Amino acid sequence: MPSLDAKTHSKRRTLDVAFINPFLNAVIEVLRTMATTEVEPGKPYLKEDDKARGDVTGLIAVTGYSKGSFALTFPEPCARAIISTMLGGEELAPYGNDVRDGVGELTNMIAGLARRDLAHLGMKFHASVPEVMMGPEHTVEHLAKAPVLCIPFTCPHGDIVVEVCLDIS
Repeated sequence: MPSLDAKTHSKRRTLDVAFINPFLNAVIEVLRTMATTEVEPGKPYLKEDDKARGDVTGLIAVTGYSKGSFALTFPEPCARAIISTMLGGEELAPYGNDVRDGVGELTNMIAGLARRDLAHLGMKFHASVPEVMMGPEHTVEHLAKAPVLCIPFTCPHGDIVVEVCLDIS
């Protein structure tokens, strides 16, 4: 099975595609179903800093098979457009509570669907309540000291980046 390799903290760690595909598929399915939004995945890459790739980020911690976290980050106008669609086209205030709550809910739904698919592969995870960070140039602090794999997506509203950080050593 193909894998992405990264050197981190003088240890070699490998993040297998078995961890990636459930998150990729969950993003596509949840956004299609809940927000009637089609997304196109881009080429995954390893993140080299802790800067958010957007203005609004949902972060959820996971434990069980391994410890780590999952983040979903958007430019604010993209997040607002997606959440507005989920709410029937309601006009939302920039950085408002509806955007915050909606990103938290999307993060929870995507992580839940990915966890279900990972459990089918024998990898059971438990998740925390999502935390949502908003504002330009915020940082995303993942719980594990492991490589952070980013999966970029494009949609009609803008770019979305999913970050997966699991300590699989």
